[in-house]
Amino acid sequence: MERGILDHRYELLEHIGGGGMADVYKAHDAILDRMVAVKILHAQLANDEEFLEKFRLEAKGAARLSHPNIVGIYDVGHDADKYYIVMEYIAGETLKKKIQREGCLSVEEALRIAKEIARALREAHANNLVHCDIKPHNILVTQDGRVKVADFGIARAVTSSTMTYNGNVVGSVHYFSPEQAKGTKITPKSDIYSLGVVLYEMLTGELPFTGETTVSIALKHLQEEPKPICQHNHQLPPMVEAIVQKAMAKEPGDRPDSDELIEDIQHTERFLGFEGGFEPGDTSDPFATRLMPRLDEGGLQEETEEEEDNPRSRPFYKSKIFIVAATIVVFLGFTAGAFLAFGKFWSMAEVQVPDVKARPMALAKQLIETANLRVKVIEQFDAEVAAGQVISQTPDAGATVKEQRVVTIYVSKGGEDLTMPNLRGLSRLSAEDKLKKLGLTVGSVYEKVSEQEAWTVLEHEPAAGKKIQKGQTVDLTISKGQPIKLVGVPDFTGGTLDAAKDRLKQLKLSLGSVTREKSRQASGTILHQTPSAGTEVDEGTTIDFVLAEPMGPSAPSTPAKPDRKEDAGKNDEGGSKPPSRTNETGKK
Repeated sequence: MERGILDHRYELLEHIGGGGMADVYKAHDAILDRMVAVKILHAQLANDEEFLEKFRLEAKGAARLSHPNIVGIYDVGHDADKYYIVMEYIAGETLKKKIQREGCLSVEEALRIAKEIARALREAHANNLVHCDIKPHNILVTQDGRVKVADFGIARAVTSSTMTYNGNVVGSVHYFSPEQAKGTKITPKSDIYSLGVVLYEMLTGELPFTGETTVSIALKHLQEEPKPICQHNHQLPPMVEAIVQKAMAKEPGDRPDSDELIEDIQHTERFLGFEGGFEPGDTSDPFATRLMPRLDEGGLQEETEEEEDNPRSRPFYKSKIFIVAATIVVFLGFTAGAFLAFGKFWSMAEVQVPDVKARPMALAKQLIETANLRVKVIEQFDAEVAAGQVISQTPDAGATVKEQRVVTIYVSKGGEDLTMPNLRGLSRLSAEDKLKKLGLTVGSVYEKVSEQEAWTVLEHEPAAGKKIQKGQTVDLTISKGQPIKLVGVPDFTGGTLDAAKDRLKQLKLSLGSVTREKSRQASGTILHQTPSAGTEVDEGTTIDFVLAEPMGPSAPSTPAKPDRKEDAGKNDEGGSKPPSRTNETGKK
């Protein structure tokens, strides 16, 4: 699709790039009369409804980002079966092409580019957006050397939907973080790892891990340490190597966040005397920090001997003047710390602490600084508060304090990562107790017929071994016990109780109540039963019997004749009885 018009607005002029997710075209926006870049998704992505829904949400989130180091997103839409993103058009080249052309970059330029990428990540992370695919191919370098990070939104949508399409890996395994390689939770620290790989490549001209297959490369991210950059170039400063190693730490908790990474780079730039170490309004001396010259063992030994021979040659740091000066410095440092914590002692101006609870960290910092206060950020795990939002603050909202007082905000890192334990075979009470101790809660509880003992845990979701977060709910499936079988009740009437007992035992039924009723049948004969014959009942059901009881020796074998003449004409119910016929002899 070299030329064409999308949505009666965007005229495609030329194909300028492409990758595993989309093709990119230079285009003209007919309505706003400006040049734009249009990224059209590949057909396999456009046919995936699950991906498209995630793509729309992530792209809308990315469109809210406004930062000089982020490629702006202007529009998201579709025309027929073509789904597209309209972005800011950048005249320049990708960082990948720059590295391929120059081999490796100077330390100063590599640090500057890494810092600008980190600034873009800081803006995105403050808005709860993780890129998931930081690599030189997604970083544009303008003609005047400025850095722009592209593909916010689309990368995360692909990652959250699926990692492969038609057997091809989406994204670049060379820049994957260990948690991406394992398929576990992706966090802002995942972007920091990928940026560390990019910085490694800029400094050395090589990737830290290579292999014949994506699987072998992913395993190296998980299991191996990269070749130190000083082995590629012995002239590279150790401070720069430390930045790369820290960013590429295997554990996310050992990596810096974007703010810390920017500070590390700026400190290194200042120490090395690069202009990039200065920020607007920063008047600090980049050479304020000096390294003490190293003394070899011989020199130290000679100085020690000289000190013993001549007390006046004692090192300055052991003199009384130094001790007094150090005491003054400590006092001044304490005073400065108190100033930062409690505000200007000499100022009578007081301000009210704003309420920043439940607000995003970036907005909270802005509100506090606007109130002429300072901010200290402490991150902690909290499953009930979304990552990046403020959990609490000190001092509390509404408190009146001196200006420049430090306000500490506690920002959620989300739920703490845990590995789901195996609860199968435990009783329900034991399982619930174990979940409680781990900071997890019981969700839905389902019952299922099983050969296992009743109240035994059969299954749970998430399953054992899966990564979960503190505070997450766990659904349990417990046993109802063995299935109850139905038994057809036989006809016991006319038989004896002993025979019935034997039959009940065979059928796993129980003997219930036994009562007696006068009857002309043989004593002990079963007259009635409950439930009746032919009824289906559960195993263990009780069966009640009524047995025959003799009527006694005085009982007449036939109904007695009426004693009185007036009763002779009535039947048993008291009604009139028709006269009996007699034969000729007078007998009935």
